[in-house]
Amino acid sequence: MKGRRSNYLITGLLLALITGSVIVYTLTHLNKKEEKQTINQSNQWQAPNIETLDNSETANLIRYGRTLISNTAAYLGPKGKIAQVSNGMNCQNCHLNAGTKLFAGNFALVASSYPKYRSRSGKTESIEFRINECMERSLNGKKLDSSSREMQAMVAYLKWVGKDIKKGTHPNGTGMDELPLLNRAANAANGQIIYTGKCKICHGANGEGVPSPDSVGYNYPPVWGENSYNVSAGLYRITRLAYFVKHNMPYKIADATPLTDEEVWDVAAYVNSMKRPQKFFTYDWPDIKTKPVDYPFGPYADSFTETQHKFGPFTEIKKAREKR
Repeated sequence: MKGRRSNYLITGLLLALITGSVIVYTLTHLNKKEEKQTINQSNQWQAPNIETLDNSETANLIRYGRTLISNTAAYLGPKGKIAQVSNGMNCQNCHLNAGTKLFAGNFALVASSYPKYRSRSGKTESIEFRINECMERSLNGKKLDSSSREMQAMVAYLKWVGKDIKKGTHPNGTGMDELPLLNRAANAANGQIIYTGKCKICHGANGEGVPSPDSVGYNYPPVWGENSYNVSAGLYRITRLAYFVKHNMPYKIADATPLTDEEVWDVAAYVNSMKRPQKFFTYDWPDIKTKPVDYPFGPYADSFTETQHKFGPFTEIKKAREKR
């Protein structure tokens, strides 16, 4: 009996020690997780306040730059006050809140990362070059004179927006990361159903958008058709469009149900399967090995089709690249 009691006591002590260790480990792990979440939240970027600017010439140039980003069509669209060089969309249709919204193509990293080498052009690009890329691709328009007041104003604004970002840092909510890849191809037919149910109300049954009352620009931009972005724009890559939709759509509808990952992939496939302006640049991707997996135009350094590069599945392409 004494032997059994001793065994019970030893067993009890061991269980108590193990249980206590598990509790301590669990609490420590949870505390570390909470600490990590707090750090991540505190690391989120916050845009500077435009209201803090004074009335100096530099400040006025920055304000003008913001106005051009917010109301591009009014100054540079088909009925523009300054020039008629773009399709009627505004820069902030893609770079929401004049490029200050988290997870929405904001301008936070521009000042700290440009001039910047980009594989698409195969060279080091200036901010002016990058702005004109958007003018020609996303706004399906023409270049601005790099010495013009409009270009100087936009550059000044972009530099001001990112003035507090240290070179080499990447605060949360800046840049555009990738969503988890599907294990199937994105389904445009299913995307059409989603678009009709959740997107048509703003962007129209034919992707035509909703013109502003003065017909100078759009309250809601066209997502395909002759007045939308062309096939060389960044959003024509399905990974980019899916990411943007996931974080920002439906737009300003408080009670809207967020789209699932599968839904955003499918609706992005549908939108990018529709007709839009065809404009190509001969200097794009001079090294074909650097083409993104979702770039929908060959030639490629692999044997996958343009269709698979456009809609996926992309995991097979990535695996083949890793092996290569």
